[in-house]
Amino acid sequence: MANRDIEVAKPIRLILSDVDGVLTDGSITIDNAGVESKSFYVRDGLAIKLWQRSGMAFGLLTARNSQVVKLRAAELGIEIVRQGFSEKLPAARDILNQLDLSPEQVCYIGDDLPDLPVLGWVGLPVAVADAADEVLSIARWTTKAPGGRGAVREVVERLMKATGCWEHTLPPQPAG
Repeated sequence: MANRDIEVAKPIRLILSDVDGVLTDGSITIDNAGVESKSFYVRDGLAIKLWQRSGMAFGLLTARNSQVVKLRAAELGIEIVRQGFSEKLPAARDILNQLDLSPEQVCYIGDDLPDLPVLGWVGLPVAVADAADEVLSIARWTTKAPGGRGAVREVVERLMKATGCWEHTLPPQPAG
């Protein structure tokens, strides 16, 4: 593990993530009845649970309002959910105030232009592989995986491995 990763990961206590384009591939399906659906990657969900079990916080910050996001957050035990914020930075500041955290203690994962103000403010700005060029240019880390295909898992694993927490989340292996 690179010393840089250890230094960057050590202060992080909260991961905030956009939803569309980060936890999903950015596709929004609306059927004839107006019912919206999204697809979430199961490994991202497991990583979020492991991150939270390690005593860290995870939150969602999205410009859109969606019942699907509310349901997925509940399924994963995510209590920090802010939807309908076209300007995300004030919402992010509010979250940090409530949790008594500084921007340096936050990792934000984004993919598109509305994420830029938060990415420029937090200690660890992360872009998914298929993010907009402007997001890629200010990210400290860029995932190999695109949004909705394990990018969040990649970030969680990298943070937890850098701090030595990852190995504690693995199930016991049978003696060989």
